[in-house]
Amino acid sequence: MDKYMEQLRYPIGHFAASGQLTPKQREQCIEGISSMADLLRESVGNLTPEQLDTPYREEGWTVRQVIHHLADNNMNAYLRFKRGLTEEEPIIPSYREELWAELSDYSEEPVETSLMLLESLQRRFVSLLRSLGEEDYMRIFVSMGLGTLSLDTALERYVWHNRHHMAHIASLISRKGW
Repeated sequence: MDKYMEQLRYPIGHFAASGQLTPKQREQCIEGISSMADLLRESVGNLTPEQLDTPYREEGWTVRQVIHHLADNNMNAYLRFKRGLTEEEPIIPSYREELWAELSDYSEEPVETSLMLLESLQRRFVSLLRSLGEEDYMRIFVSMGLGTLSLDTALERYVWHNRHHMAHIASLISRKGW
């Protein structure tokens, strides 16, 4: 893959876990979650339906699909955390995100539905995360797609994932001059 395509696919680089987070790093992650829906709404609020249906790169998802994917992924992340907190090393199935993106709710549903879902979901997720103690973040789950993750690493990955897709949208808006 050429360097330009790599930059379009991974505008903030590939995920790299930093290891156990400090309380300050954890709080920064939580703040990132807390502000994500507002930032997303702000970045896409003035886009036309045609712009929302523009792929962020060749053979990539449209802005609309990315927004709906973020809502679905956030729901999955929240449930993974809940299971990680209430079960002993639960095995978390993966999901076929590329196939989910082909379903009608990704192409026909207004983005507002997912933006409202993200706002509500993130409020609950942030509340949950702020209630956790240090030992809670050491709990683990086993992801079928990613292997064994501590909640610390899952938190860091979750924030990276949101920033990754937000950067896809921001890059497209910048390149198109929208």
